[in-house]
Amino acid sequence: MKGRRQLGWDTRQTGSALLIAIFALLLISVVGIALLVSTGTDSALAGNYRTSTAAYYAAVAGLEEARGRLLWKNANFFNTTFPNFVPMSGGLPVLGVTDVRYIVNPAAGETVDPLSSNPANYPDTEYQSEYGWSLSGTNYQTIASVSSQAGIPGPLYKWVRISPVTEWALQLDVNNDGVKDTVNALLYDPANTDPSFNPKPGLVFPTTPPTPTAVEALELTALAVQPDGSRRLLQYVIAPLIISPQVSSTILNPQNLSFPAALTLAGNGVGFTPPGASSFVVNGMDPCAPPGKPAFAYSIAATNNTDQGRIVAAALPATNYLGPPGTPGPPAKGSPSPSSIGDINATPGTALIRPSWLTPSGLESVVQDITKSADVVFAGNVNGNTSLTPLGMNVNNPMTVVVNGNLDLTSWHNTGFGVLLVTGTLTYDPDASWNGIVLVIGQGVFVSTKGGNGGFNGAMFIAKTRDASGNLLSALGPSSFSQTGGGNPVGITFDSCWVSAPQGVTQTPIQGPLTYKVLSFRELTTPVS
Repeated sequence: MKGRRQLGWDTRQTGSALLIAIFALLLISVVGIALLVSTGTDSALAGNYRTSTAAYYAAVAGLEEARGRLLWKNANFFNTTFPNFVPMSGGLPVLGVTDVRYIVNPAAGETVDPLSSNPANYPDTEYQSEYGWSLSGTNYQTIASVSSQAGIPGPLYKWVRISPVTEWALQLDVNNDGVKDTVNALLYDPANTDPSFNPKPGLVFPTTPPTPTAVEALELTALAVQPDGSRRLLQYVIAPLIISPQVSSTILNPQNLSFPAALTLAGNGVGFTPPGASSFVVNGMDPCAPPGKPAFAYSIAATNNTDQGRIVAAALPATNYLGPPGTPGPPAKGSPSPSSIGDINATPGTALIRPSWLTPSGLESVVQDITKSADVVFAGNVNGNTSLTPLGMNVNNPMTVVVNGNLDLTSWHNTGFGVLLVTGTLTYDPDASWNGIVLVIGQGVFVSTKGGNGGFNGAMFIAKTRDASGNLLSALGPSSFSQTGGGNPVGITFDSCWVSAPQGVTQTPIQGPLTYKVLSFRELTTPVS
C-alpha cells in the first residue's frame, strides 16, 4: 500500500497578495493625486494667463481710446465736449511739460483718482519716477472714458495718462549732451535726419531749431486692473501724422509746408504729356494765401534735374503753368519745373523734398502710414463709379481713401474730398474733381484721354516705386502724367487750404492730423499700487 502525501500551503507566502494589492493601490493613488495637482496647477496657470492677458488688452484698449479721441474727426474728440482739454495750435497738440491729462474709467461704485494716496483709488505712482516731480504740482485735468456703450461695460482699464515726452521720461539722451533733460518736451520730426544735431532720427531736442515739419510727441500710459488684481501698465509714444514731402517752407510760398508744386513728378526719366490745349492749366498760385501775402508753389516739380528740360519743352504755352516769381499779381512767366527740387543742399528759399520721399523704401513707409490711418482701403482694382460714390465724402467729411491697385474714374462724375492714394494706375475722367491730396505711388501712372469740366484743387504727387510685378525698386523709376484729352481737359490748382484740409491743419472746424502714429510701445514693470 502506497503511503498518502499531505498537501498544504507554504506559510512563508501567507499575505503577499494583500501586500501587492495595497502597494498597487498606493501607486495608483499617488499617480491620481499627482494628476489632480497637475490639473489644478494647469488650471491656475491658465487662469492667471487669461486674467493677465485680459489686463494687457484692456490697457491697449485704453491707449487706443486716448489715441482715437485725440483725432479731430472722432465723434468723441476730447475738445468737442471739453474745450481746450488738449491745447491745440494749428490743429496740433501743444501740451506744456507739466500739463497732464487723464481719461478715468471707474467700475460701478469705484473711485479712480490718479492723485490719490489711497491704493484703492489706483494712484499714478509711476508719474513722479518718469518726470522727476510730483503729480500734485502739475496742470492736471481728467475726462471720463467713453468705452462703456449702451449699458455694456467696456475694457477694465482704470486710467490713461496723456503727457508730453521728455528725455528723462524716456531715459533717452536724444541730443547726446550727456544729460537726460527733464524740462523740455521733445518734438518728432521725420524730415530731420541730420545726425550732426539729431542723433536719434525722428525725435528732436527742442533747443535745436526744428524744421516746420516738427510736431510735439506725446506719451500715453494706461493702467488696467482685473478683478483678481492682475495689473498691466503699457505705454505708447505717439506723434501726429502729417503728409509732407517738403522739408521746409519757401520764401515764395511760406504757407505751403507740405508740397512744393501743384504737380510733383518724382523719379528718373519721368513722363509729362499735356494735351497742348489752351484750357489746360497747372496753377501754382495759391488761392488760399492770406490777403496781402501772396504765396506761390511751382506748377510742376521734378526731382531729377535732367528731366527739367523735357518738362519745360512740353509745358506749352508757358503762361498756362503759373507759379514763381512771387510778385503781387500774375507772375511774369510760367514755372514748369525748378531745377533743385530734389537737391537737399539747395540754396535757402528753394523748395526741397525730404530724402525719404526720394527713395522707394521711404515712400513705401509713407504708403503704409497712410494705409493704416485710412477711412477706406480697397484691395485690387476699383471702378470709382461703383466704389467711391457710396462713401459719402463732402466738404465737411473729407476721407482718406486707399486703392491697392488701379483706380478707374471713367464715368465717375462726382467730387472727392480728402486724401486719395492709388498704388497702381489712376485713370482719370476729367468730369470728376478732387479737392485735397492725390498720391499715385507704386506704379506711378496717371492717364486721362478725355475732356471734361472737373479738376484738382490741392496737390498731386506721382512716383514709381515698384516694377510691373509689384517688386520694390532700388531707385525711383519713371513716373508718368499723361493728359491727352481734347475739349476742356483737366487742370490742377495748388491750394494750401485743400492740402491742409484733409489733415485738418488749417480749416475750421476741422482740427488735427490724419492720425497719431505710434512711434514706440513698451510695458512698464514699475509696480503701481
